[in-house]
Amino acid sequence: MSPKKGDRVSVPPLSGWNVIFGTTEAVTGWEELCRVALPNAHRCLDALREDPASRSNWSRQHQLRGRHATRDWKGSALEQWEYEITSGGRVRYLVSWETSTVIMVYASPRHPKDTE
Repeated sequence: MSPKKGDRVSVPPLSGWNVIFGTTEAVTGWEELCRVALPNAHRCLDALREDPASRSNWSRQHQLRGRHATRDWKGSALEQWEYEITSGGRVRYLVSWETSTVIMVYASPRHPKDTE
């Protein structure tokens, strides 16, 4: 059975943050990223599970700014972050501190154009 919106990105973590798909586009994009850059996708998922709001590698993982800094999710404004998988590939995700959940809302081997 193929993953759908709200399903886990992969097996549940033994500890740390839970990562789920927030959009069907993220499901498709994640599968494509895994095909073209599996080791990088694996590092990304590990980082999201360990510390989705880490500021230790700002060039690769950071909160978006301006109008993209937060995004409404089920009535709550959540922080929106981005992880650079490859030079063009990105994963965008929301951080729910209340539920220790990362909601993947965008994944693609192509850079999103809305921040340019």
